[in-house]
Amino acid sequence: MTKRVPLIAGNWKLNHGGPSSCALALDVVRGLAAGAFPRGSVEVVLAPPFTALAAVSATLEEEAASLSVPVEVAAQNLYPVDEGAFTGEVSAPMLLDAGCKWVIIGHSERRQLFGETDEGVEAKVSAALRAGLRPIACVGETWEERSAGSTLEVIRRQVSAFAAALAAQPGVGVIAYEPVWAIGTGQVAGPDEAQAVHAAIRAQLAEINQQFADVTRLLYGGSVKPDNARGLLACPDIDGALVGGASLKASAFVGIAAATLPEG
Repeated sequence: MTKRVPLIAGNWKLNHGGPSSCALALDVVRGLAAGAFPRGSVEVVLAPPFTALAAVSATLEEEAASLSVPVEVAAQNLYPVDEGAFTGEVSAPMLLDAGCKWVIIGHSERRQLFGETDEGVEAKVSAALRAGLRPIACVGETWEERSAGSTLEVIRRQVSAFAAALAAQPGVGVIAYEPVWAIGTGQVAGPDEAQAVHAAIRAQLAEINQQFADVTRLLYGGSVKPDNARGLLACPDIDGALVGGASLKASAFVGIAAATLPEG
């Protein structure tokens, strides 16, 4: 059976610019160092705002020697064209220059607030992969879609948009399932509900290639906290978490990372 190393990603959204971003990153690093995580037991990704990417990346590079687990930087979005007359946008090569290794793509807030489409998400995933960035491609259903019994249909459509791009580089990209109705609401899909969707995603990937399905990490996102993380992360097809609000407090975020380790 393929061993998939758990991945815990913190999406800081529109929070912690400037010095406070480096302070939070340092608090996370110190918490991880104090937690005595076995080498290679988990991977951690932090996604600060654009303006803090370079500073947080430099901070993490300075602290790397103190850690037994990798902590890398993600952007929260990108533009799928490398350069040109696109005022206000940031491209994949620019993110690499800022020290990014990862990029979150298609988050539900991007889809809902800024009108991102499945086609747009695919273009961004492809641009990230071309540049050497690792995409965290997000999918999820609204409450209305869930209530209509359309969850798996919606997720299948969203995954279909970018699955072929991910399959071209197996294991590089990650998929995050984040039910829109659970984000920032305190509601959370139970382990059985979340596992059912994750299993359906993995089965869909296996239709392309079984090895691709086996190596692709699937994250759960949506009001993940230290007190519910262990139950979610124990599910066979949940390989980590995309954490929003709880990632803004280092102790809570490190507690979620600790939930990937065996109890005791």
